[in-house]
This record gives sequence, structure tokens and C-alpha cells, in this order.
Amino acid sequence: MTLAVTPQTADRLQYHLQLVQRLIERQRKLEAPLRPDDGEPSSLAPLPQDNLAELRLRLAQLHPADVAHVLEALPLEDRLLAWDLTEPSRDGAVLLEVSDAVRESLIEVMDHDELIAALVALDADDVAELAPELPRQVVYEVMGRLDEEERGQLQEVLSYEEDRVGALMDFELVTIRADVSCEVVLRYLRRFDELPNQTDKIFVTDETGRLKGVLSIRKLLVSDPEAEVSEVMATEVVSFQPDEPAQDAAQAFERYDLVTAPVVDENGVLLGRLTVDAMVDVIREESDSEVLNLAGLKEEEDLFAPVIDSVKNRWSWLAINLCTAFFASRVIGMFEHSIAQLVALAALMPIVAGIGGNSGNQTITMIVRALAMGQMQIGQAGRLWRKEIGVSIINGMVWGGVIGSVAWLLYGSISLGLVMLAAMTLNLMLAATMGVMIPTLMQKLGKDPALGSSVLITACTDSGGFFIFLGLATLFLL
Repeated sequence: MTLAVTPQTADRLQYHLQLVQRLIERQRKLEAPLRPDDGEPSSLAPLPQDNLAELRLRLAQLHPADVAHVLEALPLEDRLLAWDLTEPSRDGAVLLEVSDAVRESLIEVMDHDELIAALVALDADDVAELAPELPRQVVYEVMGRLDEEERGQLQEVLSYEEDRVGALMDFELVTIRADVSCEVVLRYLRRFDELPNQTDKIFVTDETGRLKGVLSIRKLLVSDPEAEVSEVMATEVVSFQPDEPAQDAAQAFERYDLVTAPVVDENGVLLGRLTVDAMVDVIREESDSEVLNLAGLKEEEDLFAPVIDSVKNRWSWLAINLCTAFFASRVIGMFEHSIAQLVALAALMPIVAGIGGNSGNQTITMIVRALAMGQMQIGQAGRLWRKEIGVSIINGMVWGGVIGSVAWLLYGSISLGLVMLAAMTLNLMLAATMGVMIPTLMQKLGKDPALGSSVLITACTDSGGFFIFLGLATLFLL
């Protein structure tokens, strides 16, 4: 049987995913019991074991990150079938690549020995990344199998919270002394079978281990072999301490285009290094977290998670949204008499609330991003609020004028058009105010500024929009 999917009809990841899905679908059909009228299977049909062997081969040819992508896109039953066929020696590498939610589903089906085998193939910093989601006994046993140096490294990494630089340190690095020549350094490097990943610079330390500077590989290759390292090394180095926030380090990597950077203690002693791949993960996770928090989701959710797990993840902010929606309905209820007298109000009020919600989400997204990127300080909130008020007034006058003109033409009432103009402008001003205030207040309280922001801003602009529009209509039209 030929699988009619080629790299030309989809990108590489999608191609691999479709290929695995086809193989799994074919396997499911082969495993299904024959119906009475099916007769005997053809001798030319593939055997179940042959199909599994092909699926195992396909997975073995993929990079661990690609295997992770495939697993995340498969329903749980198919995911576990593919996971069972993944080479055990690569289990640890794949676990590092999958999302937290999917990783949990994979770890649940692994027995004690499988977990141990997956972890012992990893470096100490990688084991530390997985440790919070593993049974404690497994972590202890893995630590017992490490040599003294690796055990100390693992304990040091585990001593820091997961959002700190120390938790992301990599201990695979190359160090040299400043009083040797570049020729000596080159001979030293040739003794390695291979250099650690992302090695763009060599760290220069003194006899006590204190960082003195860095020597980039590019600089080393073009320098005079007889020149001492102290003459060609860079002494101005971007470095981090282990208790600094990982998000701050990720922003520095982006700002200075870093590939690696040293981690030092308060005395300047070199402890390890940060690498760009770890920082990319931090940036991606922070971005994912902001998107989830804006929507009111507690945590990252497995796309194919059981229904009850998804309900638990989503219920809290839905409950809050229900309360705010009920409040908005009571605001409308306050003006039932006005709506009964002028039915056009019922048709027009969703426009005011909808535009306000969209404008508020634009403002709140910009403020949350600025806070996350460190571009905004709490003290600047007033200045940004004045700017957003100016934007809202202009947008309110322009688009309120447009919808007011439409209302005038549809209902023949210039007064109704003016009320629409005023209500639109005032609600956009309210949206701007809440769009700045909500994330700023969250930040002051020590909470994630994105947490539920989209839900809260929509609640404010809905209730406020209804109240402003219906209130103005009651005062000036009835």
C-alpha cells in the first residue's frame, strides 16, 4: 500500500504527522476483527507486525522534537501506540520536547524501570527539567546512579525554582586560562571528540574559577597563534546570577543576540552557562502562558485530554464570566421600559458593547506585552492611560460618527445618531481606562498581568457599554 503524502504537498512536520497517522489508521484496521462476510485475509495484505515495524522505523528516523510534535497531535490512544514504538534510548529526549500536558500522559504509562532508563541517558540539567513531574523515588534512584560531580550539579539545579536562571544552567562548557597562547587553546580543543552544543565562546577563568572574560571561537580562529588569550579575549561579558528571573535572561539573549552566556555566583565564580535553546523555550512558554491567561485558562491543556480534565482547566473563569454576564443582563433590565418604547435600542446596543470590547482587548494586549517585555514600568501607567484616552476619543468620534450616521439613516432620528456617537466614544474611553488599569493592578498585586484580562475587559465594556448607551438614550430620547 502506498501512502499518498509527499513533502511537496505539506511542510515537513505535517508530512511526518500525516504519514504516522496513516500508518496508525492502517494498524487499527488490521487489528479490527473480521466480519463474518469478510472471508479470509489476503496473503498479500500487510501483517500487523510488519505494519508496526514500519511505524517504528518511521519514528526512529525523526528528530526527537519531530516525534514530540507528532505525539502532541495524536489522540491519546494513538499517542500511546506511537510512544510504545519509540526507541527507549530516545524516550528522555522526547520527554524534554513535548508540552507539559502531553508529557504527563506519557509518564503515566511508563513503569519505574522505563523512567529510570529514559533519565540515565540525560544530562544533569535535563533531568532537573523533568524532575518536578516525576515520582520522587525515581529522581532519588537516578541521582544515586550519577557520579559525584553530576549528582552535585543536579542538586544545585534542583535547588532553584523553575523560573530562575539556576534551574536552566548547562554544565557542559569549555574553560581555559588567560596566560596561555591561542595555539595551546587550539591544541586543547582538538582533544575533544566534539564540543558541547552551542559552543560559540570559551570561558576564561583564573585558578579560583572566577570568570575573567570570554574568547569567541571566531576570534580564536583568526588570531595570531602566538598571542596570549589575555590579549584577544573580551572582558566585557553579559553574565547572569543563578537567582535572576529566567524571563529577564531570555530578554537579554534576544537584545544582545547571544548564543551562550555565563552564570556566575556573587563572587564571580563560573557556575555554568545558559544556552539559546533554553532561552527560546522560556520565550515560547511565556508567550503560551500569556495567551492562555488572557483567555482565562489555568494551564496548558492537552488537545486530546479527557473531558473532565478540560472542564477543570476552564471552569473557574467561565464561572466568573457567568457572573459578569448576569450583571450585564441586570444593567439591561434596568432599562426595560426604555427598550420597550424605542425598539431600535435593542438592535444598536450590541454594537456599542462589541466595539468597546474589541478596543479594550487591543489596549490590554499591548499593555500586557509591554509589561512582559520589561518595556513599561508601573509608574508609566498614567502617561500611557492619557495616550490611550486620546486614541479612544479619536476612534470614538470617527467610528461613532459612522455608526451614528447609519442609525440616523435607518431610523430617521438624528438624536439617536448623536446618542450612538456619544455612547461609542464614552465606551471606548472606558475600555482604554480598564485596558490600562487591569494589567497594571494585577502586576502591583504580584499576579500575572495577563491572568483573565480578556474576560475582565469584556465584562467591563459590555456592562459599561449597555449602561452608557441605554442611559443616554433614556435621558435624551424618551
